[in-house]
Amino acid sequence: MIEFEHVPVLFHETVDSLKVCKDGIYVDGTLGGAGHASLVCSRLEGGRFIGIDQDIEAIESAAKRLEPFKDKVTIVKSNYENMCRVLDDLGIDKVNGIMLDLGVSSHQLDDADRGFSYRYDAPLDMRMDRDASLSAYDIVNTYSKEEILKIIRDYGEEKFAGLIAANICKEREKKPIKTTFELLEIIRKSMPVKAQIASGHPGKRTFQAIRIACNRELEVLENSIDGMIDRLLPGGRLSIITFHSLEDRIVKNAFKTAENPCICPPNFPVCMCGRKPKGFVVTRKPILPSKEEEETNPRSKSAKLRVFERT
Repeated sequence: MIEFEHVPVLFHETVDSLKVCKDGIYVDGTLGGAGHASLVCSRLEGGRFIGIDQDIEAIESAAKRLEPFKDKVTIVKSNYENMCRVLDDLGIDKVNGIMLDLGVSSHQLDDADRGFSYRYDAPLDMRMDRDASLSAYDIVNTYSKEEILKIIRDYGEEKFAGLIAANICKEREKKPIKTTFELLEIIRKSMPVKAQIASGHPGKRTFQAIRIACNRELEVLENSIDGMIDRLLPGGRLSIITFHSLEDRIVKNAFKTAENPCICPPNFPVCMCGRKPKGFVVTRKPILPSKEEEETNPRSKSAKLRVFERT
């Protein structure tokens, strides 16, 4: 196992957005290498910190990094979609702040064995939780052409999704597609040379799409936001860093609905549906990385931070 390293994106911006109070309770639903978490813990005195991650390697690394704060830290192996259950198990009703960093960690991308990256030849895996049953191999080799097309088109926004899906199905009839480079070669053959050059890397969108599907990333996010808001104390904040438009749209819309949940027709003089606002959106426009951060950490370029406060 290589050392779990991850440069936290929007490091101070994210932690500052939580308005950490020294005796508060805070949750990181995507603990990773504990970059953001270590700064939150350093600001706590009598408070408590709960870190959740589905990657056992992240948990092992985070535990080491948070060792100086172990009297106030609890780390749980789980997906953040189970956050409410985790809090219930710990006897915690409400918290002061929750944060999510939805990016794939540098460690996961750089560890060739994980199969996340098109830069290394590795088994098709892409599971953030290595105990999960579904892998990228299963999607590529067992899903129908229509299912693969939909994944690559919707999650990767790939223009050549139809050709890529058709060629995947054609090639797997000869033999199973087992590695990242085998998949990449199929993608290359499905795209004109000009498109390959213009796209930055021909495998980027398809690999992203399969990873999202493999880990149910958008489904988990969409189903979790409202429940996390409900667990916040008045004045508590939910801060989420996204890395592509699909994630950002989900967060933006969920925050907007939580702020204005009324479903009455616009011509109604008063609200009749009885749905009450849960709080307000702190970030009318997302917080973006500085030019300096983009230069020192290129993976931060697509990051957006949105914040919601409970009332």
